[in-house]
Amino acid sequence: MQNAELQSRDVTHAGIVAVVGAANVGKSTLINAMVGEKVSIVSPVVQTTRNVVRAIRTEPRGQLVFMDTPGVHKAKYDLGRMMNRMARATAEGVDVVLLMLDRARPPREEDEGWMRRLMRPDQDAHVIALLNKADVPKDHEKAYRDLWESVATEKGSDRKPEWMSGSGRTGLGVDALTAQLFARVPAGPNLFPDDMLTDYPRKLNMADIVREKYVTRLKEELPHAIAVWIEEIEERADKWHVQGTVYVDKHSQKGIVLGAKGRLLKTATAEAEKELSEMYGLPVKLKLWVKVEKDWTRNFWMLKKLGYA
Repeated sequence: MQNAELQSRDVTHAGIVAVVGAANVGKSTLINAMVGEKVSIVSPVVQTTRNVVRAIRTEPRGQLVFMDTPGVHKAKYDLGRMMNRMARATAEGVDVVLLMLDRARPPREEDEGWMRRLMRPDQDAHVIALLNKADVPKDHEKAYRDLWESVATEKGSDRKPEWMSGSGRTGLGVDALTAQLFARVPAGPNLFPDDMLTDYPRKLNMADIVREKYVTRLKEELPHAIAVWIEEIEERADKWHVQGTVYVDKHSQKGIVLGAKGRLLKTATAEAEKELSEMYGLPVKLKLWVKVEKDWTRNFWMLKKLGYA
């Protein structure tokens, strides 16, 4: 009996967790809390995450690979439609789907859409419904549970999620959620090297950090018209030199991104340099240009270049 207990303790679990939900529900904040470091950019503006980012948590229990997906939203342009397709496709072929719901506000159309999708016959992953923002007094948990039951009745489905509450911002419930995820992914060896935090390409990560600085400062004024592409990374022993371009889709937006006398560009550059230097452990010198690429959000080749297609 004692030998059996020792063997069970040595068994590790590893699996893929798709973190899905409506835009701005707190997916990136939660994932950063789960892995203990910043992997996905965060802001109060919807559609901040544009790519699928894999964040990896490795510990004695095994390994959890989180797929941080763009928030599903009502798309107007090619970029938005591609982000929605990317998010929906990520929920397929994983071990667990973590459906994040904003407990502080009533259900939205996008929440119902995810529930309907997760009840499809081809969706066989275990579902955990996390009521996020549990640190906020407002509580719409009953409305979400009622919505799930209503959709299940309509579709004739007996599928039930595992309901949990937590807060990615404060860390409330994160330990309990982590334990539950390890219990739900299969036993097996790690999927990635133990020291890997993410497999997200470095150029895309750097571009996201720069874009986050603009999104945070401009908020609703311009963020969805901005894209960043890192052209070159020169990795010297004492310092990295990075060159990139900030794209906007109208000439009238270029002045906003530059700021008065170029101050906003300088500020965003300095903030990104500081964060990248801390992230990579040596000084990073960043040189940015601002260019107009008319209607880039509708241009397939631009979207492909930027990693969105």
